[in-house]
Amino acid sequence: MQELVKYIVMQIANEKDKVEVETTEDEKELTITAYIAESDIGKVIGRNGKTANSIRTIVKSANIETNKRVNIKFATKEQ
Repeated sequence: MQELVKYIVMQIANEKDKVEVETTEDEKELTITAYIAESDIGKVIGRNGKTANSIRTIVKSANIETNKRVNIKFATKEQ
């Protein structure tokens, strides 16, 4: 799932070299955090969060095999 999120976000972002994705996992939940350049955060989230919600929908559809809940967060990484 981490690779899928990174691929999608890199296709949207202008500063592709600053995209980083981290994953934390426990028994019931998978949390994926995508760190994006501050100049790209608005573009990745989209108007009213539509792009972010679309990314979440794609990842949840791809994760249908496991019974884990998937959370995707978008943030900027402080330098």
